[in-house]
Amino acid sequence: MNKIVYFTLLFLILLFLQVFVLNNILFLGYVNPYLYIAFVFLFPLNKNRFLFLLLAFLLGLGLDIFSDSGGIHAFAILFIAYVRLFFIKLYFRKYEADYPFFDIHTESFGKVFNYVVTLTIIHHFILFTFANFSFQNITYVVLNTLFSSVFTLVLYFIATFIFTKKQ
Repeated sequence: MNKIVYFTLLFLILLFLQVFVLNNILFLGYVNPYLYIAFVFLFPLNKNRFLFLLLAFLLGLGLDIFSDSGGIHAFAILFIAYVRLFFIKLYFRKYEADYPFFDIHTESFGKVFNYVVTLTIIHHFILFTFANFSFQNITYVVLNTLFSSVFTLVLYFIATFIFTKKQ
């Protein structure tokens, strides 16, 4: 499948899945999965960085428009999209010359796990910090971050297992 069509479909599917299905899940008052951040994990490195940051922002903005959340999703996903290269260098030991050949599906599970977990926790912490915006609710922020991150990660790795071709 053409990469442009694939990532356009991925963008739209993640946006609508998040808006119409996953935003309606609230388990025990803390757990709400945010699977739309998978777009950041899966977008290739050899593409234009400005385009990637713009698409990440538009994905977050689209979710903010549907959720009436005032820009917190746009900021959180834009932040992890911006720092993604730092964590790719840290966990995968990849540098600019390696970017055109980098594919997250060919890396070891341990490295991918650390990368995805780190960006997920950062995203969720930013999201819930701005949603609550009070130090009085720090326990709520930490619990939301922890439980929602675990649920998001479980969904991400199950979806990756189901939709990835065996090589």
